[in-house]
Amino acid sequence: MWTVIDSPVGELRLVELDGHLTAIEFSPFRDATANRGRPLGVRRDDAPLLVETARQLRAYFARDLKEFDLPLAPSGSTFQQQVWHELRRIGYGETATYGEVAHRLGRTNAASRAVGLANGSNPIPIVVPCHRVIGANGTLTGYAGGLERKQLLLGLEQDALF
Repeated sequence: MWTVIDSPVGELRLVELDGHLTAIEFSPFRDATANRGRPLGVRRDDAPLLVETARQLRAYFARDLKEFDLPLAPSGSTFQQQVWHELRRIGYGETATYGEVAHRLGRTNAASRAVGLANGSNPIPIVVPCHRVIGANGTLTGYAGGLERKQLLLGLEQDALF
């Protein structure tokens, strides 16, 4: 099941499957009948997990929430799951490079590209904070939601710290 909410980064589609958040999608949305090859199900604006996800996202955007507490079930390979787990360890207002994430996973800098690909495949952005990963020289690099959204999210977190 799914719902759509407004946010400072545009409309977001929240997707739940079997009591777990499986996706947050930026608009424009893909076909409403599928989520990475799986049916989305029906729109349910009152589904408890989707209501709670929306509440936590609103609190995050209001700078009142720094850590999400939601049951997650992103679909991906073992390596992608490892990267996404590591992303959740990057604190609010902090950043890490692709190389740093690779090192935290016990890999060399050569794995930076693979980390970048996994980062770009993250189906639950914002909650799994792929926006906190930056280039080795400190620049903002690609973001599935677009660099403007990445910059907005990083700015929101930085502004909240000062």
